[in-house]
Amino acid sequence: MTVLLISAAVIVIDLISKSWIQNDTTMHSIKLIPGFFHITYAENTGMAWSMLSGHTMILAAVSFAAIVGMVWYLRTHQCSKYTKIALALMIGGAAGNLYDRAVLGYVRDFLDFYIFGYDFPIFNIADSALCIGVFILFLTTMAEEKKNG
Repeated sequence: MTVLLISAAVIVIDLISKSWIQNDTTMHSIKLIPGFFHITYAENTGMAWSMLSGHTMILAAVSFAAIVGMVWYLRTHQCSKYTKIALALMIGGAAGNLYDRAVLGYVRDFLDFYIFGYDFPIFNIADSALCIGVFILFLTTMAEEKKNG
C-alpha cells in the first residue's frame, strides 16, 4: 500500500506541476534565485542532458519495461522498507515521464539550477524522484551488503 501511495503522489505532483508551468506562460522563465535557481520551461524529446533526443518511442518502451520490472521485483521479493520506498519513487518518476512521452511526445522540464556557474540540465519532479529513489536504493544495497558481510 505504501508503494502505491508514494508512486501515486509522485505522479500527481509531477503531472500537476508540469501542467501548471506549461499552461501558465508567465512561468516559462523566472529567476527565483538569480544565478542559482530559475524556472525555465523546456520540452525534451530525449533523456538526461538531451541524450537520445528524438527517440521518444524507444525511451517510452524502456520506461515501461523498467516500471514492469520494478513492480515484478516488488511482488516477487521480500524487500526492506527502504527498498520499497526507493522503488516506489522510481516507479512514480518513470511513470510521470512515461505519461509525457506517450501523450505529448516529449517530457516537460522546468527546474533549472546553476551550480558553481554550471547550468545543470533542466529537470522536473519525476526526474527528482528517480534520482532520490536510485540514491536510496544504492545506500540500502550498500548497507545490506555490509550487514551480510
